[in-house]
Amino acid sequence: MNAEMLARMTSGKGFIAARDQSGGSTPKALKAYGIPEDAYNGEEEMFDMVHAMRTRIIKSPSFTNERILAAILFEMTMERKIDDKFTADYLWEEKGIIPILKIDKGLAPLENGVQLMKPIPGLEETLKHAVEDRHIFGTKERSNIMELNEAGIKAIVDQQFDLGLTVCKAGLVPILEPEVNINCPDKEAVEDCLKANIMEHLAALPDDVRLMFKLTIPTKAGLYTDVMNDPHVIRVVALSGGYTREKANELLARNPGLIASFSRAFMEGITAQDSDEEFDAKMKAAADSIYEASIT
Repeated sequence: MNAEMLARMTSGKGFIAARDQSGGSTPKALKAYGIPEDAYNGEEEMFDMVHAMRTRIIKSPSFTNERILAAILFEMTMERKIDDKFTADYLWEEKGIIPILKIDKGLAPLENGVQLMKPIPGLEETLKHAVEDRHIFGTKERSNIMELNEAGIKAIVDQQFDLGLTVCKAGLVPILEPEVNINCPDKEAVEDCLKANIMEHLAALPDDVRLMFKLTIPTKAGLYTDVMNDPHVIRVVALSGGYTREKANELLARNPGLIASFSRAFMEGITAQDSDEEFDAKMKAAADSIYEASIT
């Protein structure tokens, strides 16, 4: 593990930019960016366009380590280059921003009120490649909670920690992401149940395990303070979950210590049609507002 990256993630000020849309969510991300589906033909052109979008974001003068601690990448983005450097190397060497890799392969069908992660074929090879060849710091893995179902929530947390331990053994820092849908009925009760399961697992971890969490901003402000204070936990970050940037920032600021890891909320209102000046100005406004909410 890169000691400089670890120190920055542990104590640095800022937030995480989530740029990890995968095949299923890419058309929606491109559409929000102002590129409709009829603007490209097939997956290859689609992924070329989304890499061009990510390259423009990362190279923006407003995408800096003064505000941004890390960026989460889709696997295909990890394998592509920016200015003749692999994306992760460009992020760290040119921008001082920590590279993180999304490793989950999407969600299983809804069962017991939750969606577990699908199996991840070739996981050990992917982790080894990420560490040795692409200089990745950590991973992110998402599952989804839709209803208050104790058995389902336990299954989600069990799966997240099992995968997290595998990631740790490979020399990476896992970001466990048991998302609670923002429209979930009984959201507050779901989050209480989720936290209880997380704390139970943390108490059983070996002393040398270090991990992170990416969680929905809780209904009850300060709910995850105990999680943040656990010695195994490097950082707890928050997803925007469909909230507008303004709403996500407002809710985030009520939770001291919780920092953003926004995707849609970060890119809200930023389009391919913007001039470079407009693009950079919008990026700066977004980064500044999310940063302020993250350090409040």
